[in-house]
Amino acid sequence: MPEQVPPTEKLPPPGRSYWGDAWSRLARNRLALISLWVLVGITLFCVVGPWLRGYGFNDQDYARVFADPSGAFPFGTDDLGRDQMVRIMVGGRVSLGIGLTATAVTLIIGVLYGAVAGYAGGRLGALMMRLVDVLYAMPFTIFVIMLLTFFGRNMWLLFVAIGAVEWLTMARMVYGQVRSLKERDFVLAARMLGQPWYRIVWRHLLPNVLGVIVVYATLTVPSVILLESFLSFLGLGVQAPRPSWGSLIKFGADQMTTSPHLLIIPALFFSVTLFCLNFLGDGLRDALDPQSRRD
Repeated sequence: MPEQVPPTEKLPPPGRSYWGDAWSRLARNRLALISLWVLVGITLFCVVGPWLRGYGFNDQDYARVFADPSGAFPFGTDDLGRDQMVRIMVGGRVSLGIGLTATAVTLIIGVLYGAVAGYAGGRLGALMMRLVDVLYAMPFTIFVIMLLTFFGRNMWLLFVAIGAVEWLTMARMVYGQVRSLKERDFVLAARMLGQPWYRIVWRHLLPNVLGVIVVYATLTVPSVILLESFLSFLGLGVQAPRPSWGSLIKFGADQMTTSPHLLIIPALFFSVTLFCLNFLGDGLRDALDPQSRRD
């Protein structure tokens, strides 16, 4: 009688990396995925569009002042006859550039500072956070005016100035999260194995705070764009004739009674970007949170 071969055991599925698992869960979130592609589309529209349009953002034609949207000018023209579509594209470059650059500065400074202060704890951590409190008390507008007075009006300096203030909230958030996690069992086990503090922070603590960091970062971008709009209103932001979404919305608000499209269209771009960043942030929070991972 031939020997019976036992049935082949079903092997477990191969393991996935942290980032592979995060992308898999993000892809199942349709709202976050749609928001991601909309943001990609808006970015391409702003980056590539001016090259294809054929008009410069400051090309003036007084024969077409305040023209309504048409086939030739889908978004109309402004008070100097400039193509509003090109100005929205270039304004998107400026606003998204300010938002992303200032957010990057916020992440680099705020995450590192807050993580080190939270892990160190004791007097050193308290001293580092008292410095954050002191900087919080400094009026932001005066700080920017001082920078622009000493170093001149420069758009890149504006990026750095905004990021140099926005990192304070990020540092506080990371500090509180790291303090609550550093006494957990997995951190104590890493200490017992003799791992250095910077490896513990990088490999064990920051991944558990990553969801909060990403969500706050996605909310920082529209917050920075709004802040730039406020500075432009005071004459400290992006200088004319270069546009930004904030300055275009301010100009459109002044022309609301006669040319409402000058307000509605840039406000629509800004609002869609804001909503997409919020939805994407929620999706990334769920995808990157290690505590929500399922085997």
